[in-house]
Amino acid sequence: MYKYLFSPISINHLEIKNRIAYPALGLLYSYDSKLNDRYYNYFSEKAKGGAGIVTVGPVGIDDLGVGLAALSIANDDAIPSFQKLTGLIRAQGARAWIQLFHAGAYAYPFLINNQQPIAPSAVYSTYSKTTPREMTTEDIQRVQQAFADAAARAIEAGFDGVEIIASAGYLLTQFLSPLTNKRTDDYGGSFENRLRFPMEVIQLTRKKLGARVPLTVRMAGNDFVPGSNTDAETPLIAKAYEKAGVDALNVTGGWHVTRVPQLPMELPRAAYAFLARNIKNAVSVPVMASNRIADPDSAEKIIRDGYADMVNLGRVLIADPQWPLKAFEGREHEIRPCVACSQGCTDQIFNGMPVFCAGNPLAGFEEERRIQPTSSPKRVMIVGAGIAGLEAAVTAVQMGHSVEIYDKDSDIGGQLWIAGAPPHKKELLEFIRYYRAMIHKHHIPLFLNKTIRIEDIQARKPDYAIIAEGAQPLLPKISGIDGPSVLTSWDVLKNNPPLGKQVAIIGGGAVGLETALFVAAKGTISPEILHFLFEYEAESCERLRELMFNGTSQVTVFEMLPKAGADIGKSTKWVLFDKLNHYGVNILTNAKVISVETGKITFEQSGEIKTVPFDSVIVASGSRAVQNLSIKIGDLNIPYATVGDCIKPGKINDAIHGGFLAALGIDRTPVCQKP
Repeated sequence: MYKYLFSPISINHLEIKNRIAYPALGLLYSYDSKLNDRYYNYFSEKAKGGAGIVTVGPVGIDDLGVGLAALSIANDDAIPSFQKLTGLIRAQGARAWIQLFHAGAYAYPFLINNQQPIAPSAVYSTYSKTTPREMTTEDIQRVQQAFADAAARAIEAGFDGVEIIASAGYLLTQFLSPLTNKRTDDYGGSFENRLRFPMEVIQLTRKKLGARVPLTVRMAGNDFVPGSNTDAETPLIAKAYEKAGVDALNVTGGWHVTRVPQLPMELPRAAYAFLARNIKNAVSVPVMASNRIADPDSAEKIIRDGYADMVNLGRVLIADPQWPLKAFEGREHEIRPCVACSQGCTDQIFNGMPVFCAGNPLAGFEEERRIQPTSSPKRVMIVGAGIAGLEAAVTAVQMGHSVEIYDKDSDIGGQLWIAGAPPHKKELLEFIRYYRAMIHKHHIPLFLNKTIRIEDIQARKPDYAIIAEGAQPLLPKISGIDGPSVLTSWDVLKNNPPLGKQVAIIGGGAVGLETALFVAAKGTISPEILHFLFEYEAESCERLRELMFNGTSQVTVFEMLPKAGADIGKSTKWVLFDKLNHYGVNILTNAKVISVETGKITFEQSGEIKTVPFDSVIVASGSRAVQNLSIKIGDLNIPYATVGDCIKPGKINDAIHGGFLAALGIDRTPVCQKP
C-alpha cells in the first residue's frame, strides 16, 4: 500500500531497506553517559519494529560539550558497550546510525562540572542561562578532532553510518548564525567564514572515515529565530555540506529557543516537509524530512511527491515502535498514536528525567512490563470505557483473558471527547481511533448506554473487575455557582453551546485555559477559508489576521493563584500562552471570584473588590473522582482494581499506564484496593 515509503534507498554504498529513520532523541536512561540495559531494550524494540535506520544519540564527543545529559563516545572505553548495541540493532535488520553531538553554549554548567561552556562567541544563551567562553583556535581544532575521533570509534563499534548534528541551536549552528557568532577571525564575519567550522568538521570526519562510510548531517531547514539563518540561506549551507563530503542531509525545523512551535500538537502534521523540499531542490544527495510525521499517509506523500527521500519518525516510534511493520502489513489502523502531547518525552527531558510515553506504557519499560500470556484465563468485567478502562481491556485480552466493557455513555472515550474538543487538541481523538480498532481486532464485547450498579457486578460474578468510573466537574464554593446560567467547561467542550459576547471562565489551570482558547476561537475563519482568501487576495494580510483571531466572544479568565497554567508542561506552556495572546484572551491572576449573579461576577484582586458584567460564565476549577462503585465493590468478595480518575483525577499517562498495570495485576495475587 505504501510502496514508496517501503522501497529501498542507498546512502553512499549502503542500502537501507525502507525510507523510515528513527532519529536521535535524548532519553536520559543513565546519568553517567553510559549505555545500560534500559537503552539496549529500548533500541532493540525500535529495530524490531521495522525502521530502516535506527539512530543512537545524541552522543557526546567530549565532556565539555555534553556532560552527563547524554551518552558519550569520547574515549575508547565506550566502544565495547556500543558494539553490543549495534549488534542488537543490526540483528533486527535495521542499519545502526550514531549522532555525534556538541552543545556549545547550550551546555548546562551544572552538567559539565560547573565549567563554563564554550561557543564561537561569548553571547549569553537564553537556553542554558549562561554566557559561554569564546573558543580559542586551539579549542576549535580540539573539538574538530574530537568529532573525527568519535566517528572513528563509532565505526569500530559497528555503526553503519555517522551523523553530525548541526541543528537546533547547538555548536555547529552557533558558528553558522550571525546572532551567536561575533568573531572577527577566519571563523566569523562573512557567510563563508561562519561556514568554515562546520565545513572543517565534516571534511576532517570524512577523511577519518574514508570514502565509503555513510556520513550525514542533521541540519536546520530554518532557524526560525529573527536575525538568524532562514530557508533562504540553508540551501547554500546544504550545498556546501554536500561539497564537503556529506552523503545525506537530515532536515529538521528551528532552534530550541525559537518561538515557532517545533513539536507539539499545535504544529500540523508534516508541516515542515517544505523545509526538506527546499534543501532537496539544492542538492543531489538523499534528504530526510522531520517533525510531526505521524501517519503512514503523510509519510508516503512526502516520499511520493518529492518533498524528501526519507522520513524521520521520532516520538512516533516511541508511541509505537511497530509503526513501520504495521504500516507495511496494512494494519495502519492498529498503530498506537503519538498525539504530540510532550508529557512523557520533551517535558521529561526538560525536567532532567528519563523519557517515557504518555500513550505507550511499554516505552522505556520494555523489559519489566512485557505482556505475558496468562496461564489462568479469567472473565474480566471492566466498568468504564474511558482511556483507563480501554487500556486495561486491550491489555487484558492480549494476555488471554475474556473481557467485557461497560459504559454509561453512547460511545467510548470518556473525557477524551472533552480534552480533544479545542481545535489544536484534536490529535487526542486519535486514541479513540486506536482503541476502536483494538476492540474490533480482539472482538471485545462492548456494552454502551449501560449504567452499571453494584448489583449488576454481583449478578455477573466476574473473576475479576476493573472499575474505571472516571470523574466529574468540581464546583467551587462560590455564591451562585450552581445557578442555571453557569456552565462547566465540560458542558462547553462537549456540547459547544451558544455563548454571549463577554465570557468569564473561573479557573486558570490547563482545563480553564484550553476552554478559553476553545471559546475565543468560535467565530474565526478556518484554515481552508484563510487559504482561499489569501490565494485570491480577497482581503489584506492585516484583515486576514484579524479574521483568524477575533471571534464572537471576548474571554476573561479568573485565576486565584499568582500564575495561570501551573499544571501545564514546560515544553507546551509557552505555546498555549502565545495562542491565548493571539486570540486576545484576558487572564486575571490573584483574582478570587466571590459570587456569580445573573450578568455579573464579583471578585477580589489585590485587596480590592470588583464587580464586572458578563454574558456567560464557565466554571473550570478542576474535577473530582466518581466513586459510586469503587467504595462498594470491596464488599462483593470479587478481586478487583480501580483505575484512572476514580482514584484521583490525573493526566493521560496516569490513566493509560494505570489501566495497563491493572491488567497485568490480574494474574497476581489480588489485593482488594479501595480508593
